[in-house]
Amino acid sequence: MTARPRRAKSTRSPALIAFGSQLKRARNAKSVLQEQLARATNTSVSFVSKVENGRKRCGLDFVRAADELLEADGSLLELWEDLNRDGHPVPLWFDWPEVEGEAVMLVSWEHSIVPGLAQTEAYADAMLVGNAQRLQARLKRQDILRREAPAPPTLLFLLDETCLRKPVGSPQVMREQLEHLLVLAALPNVVVQVVPQSGEHQGNIGAFALATMEDRSEVAYMDTIVRGITTDDPSDLAVLARHLVDLRGRALPATMTLDCIRKVLEEQWI
Repeated sequence: MTARPRRAKSTRSPALIAFGSQLKRARNAKSVLQEQLARATNTSVSFVSKVENGRKRCGLDFVRAADELLEADGSLLELWEDLNRDGHPVPLWFDWPEVEGEAVMLVSWEHSIVPGLAQTEAYADAMLVGNAQRLQARLKRQDILRREAPAPPTLLFLLDETCLRKPVGSPQVMREQLEHLLVLAALPNVVVQVVPQSGEHQGNIGAFALATMEDRSEVAYMDTIVRGITTDDPSDLAVLARHLVDLRGRALPATMTLDCIRKVLEEQWI
């Protein structure tokens, strides 16, 4: 992924903070532990904590169960509905590098360039046109690939074959980049799959990444020409899930992908 997520003064929206604070007050007033609320809402302590801290949006089922457990007499439901008049609290914004760092699984689709987490320094430098600050930030994000604690996330890189053939920098940069993909594919937590060039699938519309968190919730990141967009809206996630099913069906198996990368290396970048 190449575009940077839109920055904001705070990674938490006022709407989410307002609801989370009210939920926490209601829970404390009834001396209910987060563990108890998590059980009643069929979620996790981590999820409850993030909702209370304004870092996670919750659904209507969660609010109904919480309102009942905490004997809030509909006050939590009323507040949630007020904040969701347009479908969800705004803005829909997450700090994507933070999401990457907390994810237990990441699936990335790229239709034209190698994704940021899989780029070599030279390839990234060429893409970022020598912007040293952004280059270091991108390389720092890659620390999650081989970290020891917490355990690194499981990663799936889905790449259109165009990513292997489109020149970025010099031929040497491309050679090193394709060789780097082979190295990454050997990691136990990484899978690389190439989608053969065809131009006849919805993945050509745009690149995206999908993060699965420890509580099994999901956050997606999508590239646009203006900025990166992050969302956990269920309708958005459903669309991306359908595209992923299609792309996985078109992708070469992992072993054939390695053969494809080696073939492109020999044909175009040696």
